[in-house]
Amino acid sequence: MKISGLITGTALIIALNTNAADPKPLASQKEKASYGVGLNVGSRFKSDFIELDVDAFVRGFRDALADAKPAISEQEINAAITALNQEVERKMSEQAEKNKKAGEDFLAENKKVQGVQTTASGLQYQVLKEGNGPSPKETDVVKVHYKGTLLDGTVFDSSYDRGEPATFPLNRVIPGWTEGLQKMKVGSKHKLFIPSNLAYGDNPQGKIPPHATLVFEVELLGIENQP
Repeated sequence: MKISGLITGTALIIALNTNAADPKPLASQKEKASYGVGLNVGSRFKSDFIELDVDAFVRGFRDALADAKPAISEQEINAAITALNQEVERKMSEQAEKNKKAGEDFLAENKKVQGVQTTASGLQYQVLKEGNGPSPKETDVVKVHYKGTLLDGTVFDSSYDRGEPATFPLNRVIPGWTEGLQKMKVGSKHKLFIPSNLAYGDNPQGKIPPHATLVFEVELLGIENQP
């Protein structure tokens, strides 16, 4: 993740009028929206291993809005951001390698579990409930309920939590889903163990870190008509 690009794309990062030591109530829609944007982007910075001095960030943000003279030269800024980019990339690379190794170790042990089946691609699945309906094709649109977790049990996505199932074309999701759901029948519930190369690889996605092995519990509710 390049720092300069992320900052450019998230210029509305913080509700700057809020005093962190003595926060005022968030009453208006503008205040609530501003807080939501700050919270969202702050979480993204954290997940991308970006460590910033918040006071200095806010100072630079205010100076830009006020057209004030920068406190340091452009050369110093570019050098500092380059160094920060390098540090972020180093941390992400280290974490990705750890996640990849952890996933490989987990899958090697998990394939020994009774009922777990491993496909040629490396996808693993376990039948929790067998349905008696048809199986979808890659070109079908499916309706599912699901919960996705990391290996440590962290939930990163859940249609159950949203209170409604998800509907999507099967050929527009991660490869592990495209393959795994074709092995299900309508009415089935499977557990999918998806290696990172069949998920998001080295691209972090919100709560999903680089090279994470993912675990999904999926219920296939139906096969929809193509839109």
